Amino acid sequence: MSDEKKHDRALGIYQPICRRDFLNSTLLATGGVLLGPLSPQQLMASATDEWTGYGGIGDYANSNGNTLEVMNAGHEVRDRVFDSLPQDTIDTDEIFDCVVVGGGVSGLSAAVFFQTYAGPKLTCLVLDNHPVFGGEAKRNEFMVDGQRIMGPQGADHFQVPLPYSSMARFFEAIGLNWREFEYQKWNSSSPEIPVGNSFEDQRGPVGFYFGAKFGQKPGMWLIDPWKKKLQGAPISEKMRAELLKYNQQDKPGLPFAYPGDEKSRQLDGVTIERYMMDTYGLSRETIQTFMAEEGGGFGAGPDVVSAYCIYAFDVDRSIDQPSLSFPGGNDGIARHMVKRLIPDSISGANSLESVCRNNIDFQALDRPGQPTRIRLASTAVWVQHEGDPSKSNLVTIAYSRGGKLYRIKTRSAVMAGGCWTTKRVIRDLPATHRQAYDQFYRSPCMMANVALRNWRFLYKLGVSGCQWFEGLGSFTAVRKQPTFSTDKKTIGPDSPVVLTLKVLFPHYGLPLQEQGDLGRAQLLSTPFRDYERQIRTQLSEMFSASGFDAARDIAGIVLNRWGHAYVSPQPGFFFGSDGNPAPRSVLRAAPFGRIAFANTDLSGTPDHRTAIGEAHRAVNQLLDQVLER
Repeated sequence: MSDEKKHDRALGIYQPICRRDFLNSTLLATGGVLLGPLSPQQLMASATDEWTGYGGIGDYANSNGNTLEVMNAGHEVRDRVFDSLPQDTIDTDEIFDCVVVGGGVSGLSAAVFFQTYAGPKLTCLVLDNHPVFGGEAKRNEFMVDGQRIMGPQGADHFQVPLPYSSMARFFEAIGLNWREFEYQKWNSSSPEIPVGNSFEDQRGPVGFYFGAKFGQKPGMWLIDPWKKKLQGAPISEKMRAELLKYNQQDKPGLPFAYPGDEKSRQLDGVTIERYMMDTYGLSRETIQTFMAEEGGGFGAGPDVVSAYCIYAFDVDRSIDQPSLSFPGGNDGIARHMVKRLIPDSISGANSLESVCRNNIDFQALDRPGQPTRIRLASTAVWVQHEGDPSKSNLVTIAYSRGGKLYRIKTRSAVMAGGCWTTKRVIRDLPATHRQAYDQFYRSPCMMANVALRNWRFLYKLGVSGCQWFEGLGSFTAVRKQPTFSTDKKTIGPDSPVVLTLKVLFPHYGLPLQEQGDLGRAQLLSTPFRDYERQIRTQLSEMFSASGFDAARDIAGIVLNRWGHAYVSPQPGFFFGSDGNPAPRSVLRAAPFGRIAFANTDLSGTPDHRTAIGEAHRAVNQLLDQVLER
C-alpha cells in the first residue's frame, strides 16, 4: 500500500460515510484558463458521472448547492443556446397573472406579497431551477447514531425583529412564531461551556489556531486570545499591537445619519481595506493575514469591496439579542412561506415543529386550480414581452425542464433570481438595464457540513468555537438545536453535531471580476475527494492532540457549492460614483414594461431582510403600475 493510501486510510477516506461526491476526478485548470468563462463540463473534463452524487437524507437529498442540472442549464443560457426558441418548444397554454422567476427567499416572499395584496382570484406561479425551493436557504440532513441532525446549505440565521416592524409583521403573516424558539439545555457531567445558536455564534472563549503559515509545525492553539492580549501568538510585536489596538477600540454604531447622506457616500467611495487602514491604523500586512475575509459577508476580499459593506447589515434595525437559527439555517423561513402559500404542501399545523420536521408534499406544489403554484426543476431561459414593452399585455416565459422547453404567458413577472442570469434571460432588456447589471459582481462560496459523532475534542480545548487563518474556511462553532426540531432536548460534549465550514475564495490583490472568476474555477474544478482529504487533514492537524480521530469521529460530509453566492459591491455600488447613478437604482426605480426586479443583489446586502424587502417593492410596483392596465 502506498504512503498516500495509508495516509488516506488513517484519515478515514475509505470509511462508508455520507458523502456528497460532486467530482470523482478532474483536471485542475491552471493559469489563464481559470479566468475564462468555462462550463462545468470543460472544467471537469470527463468526470461528470458523479457530479451530484449522494446528498444525505430527507427532502433535500437531491438538492445540495448548485446541482449539475442547474449548472448545465445556467451555462446554456450564458452560451446563448436559447437565443431563439426551437420549433418543438411545448406551449402549456397557461396564462398567469404573475410569474416569479426564482424560488429563493426573495421569490417566495414575492409570491406571499402577491397572494396577500392581489387576493385569491389572481394567480401566481413560482419557477425555481432547483429540485427543492429555498435558494440558499436550504439544509443538509444526517442520521448519526440514530439522531437526525442538520446543517445550513447557505443562509444561516435571522435577527429578532423589532415589535411592529415590517419583519415582525411578515413573520406573523407566514406563521413563523420566533418567540417560541427554545434551544437545547446543557446536560453533561462535564462543566458547562457556552454554546451558541448558529455556526457563526461564537460564545464564551474562542480558540485561535496558528499552523504552518505562522511557522508552527505542529500547530498551536491560543485559547481566549483577547483576554491573554495575544501573548504567545506567533506573530510580530507590530502586528500584535495593531490587532490589540483594533480589538480594544470602541466600534461606533452607524457612522452616518441615513443611507445616501454624505458620510455614507464617503464610505461607499473607498474599500474596506483603505477604510480600516485609515480609521484603525492597520497595516495591509495585518489585514491580509487576519482579515482577508473581512468582506466575508460579501464573498470577495477587503481590498475590492466597498467600506459601506461594514455597516450595510445594520441599517435594518432589529432587537439587540443573539440571532435565531433553524437547525438547517433559514430553510425554516422558506418552508414557512411555502406552508403559508400552499397549506397542504407540508402536513400538520403551521407550527415550528410541523414545518421543520414534516416532509414536503412535492405533488401539492404545482396543482392546477390553486391560486399559487411552485414549479421546481424549471430553469427560466427566455423572458420577453409580446410586442412593445410599454404597450404589451403579456410576457412570454420559456423554461427548461427535464431536457425539454416549455412556454407559458403571464400578465406580470418578478425576476427574483440573481443578476448573472436575469440580464441574459430577458431578451428585450434595455441597454440601460443591461449596463447596470454589468456592474454587479458575484463571488462563490462553498458550505461544507461535517457531521460528527461528538465534539469532545473541542470541549477538551475549553471552547465551542474557533478561528484559523489558513486552509479551508476560517471559523466554526458548535450549535445548539432548537428543541422543536429534535427529540434530544439537551446537549453535551458527546452529542452528535454538524460543524459547518464556510469556504470563501477571495484572491487578495486581484481585481474584483478576476477574484470571482478564479474562485469559481477553483470551486468547480476541485474534486470532492480532494476537498474531503483537505477537511479531514485540516481537522486532524488542528484537533488530533485533543482527541479527534477523523476515521472514528466523522459520520458524514456534504458539500454545497454556490457559484454565485454573494453580490460583492465595489466602491460606488450603493450610491454611485463620478456623477453616475448607482447601478441598482436603475433596476429598482420602476418596472420595465410588465417586469419588476427583486433579489438581494439589488440591495447589495445578502440577507433575508433585504430579500424580502426587495420582493415587497417589486410586487407593489406591479400592482400599482402594471396590473391595472
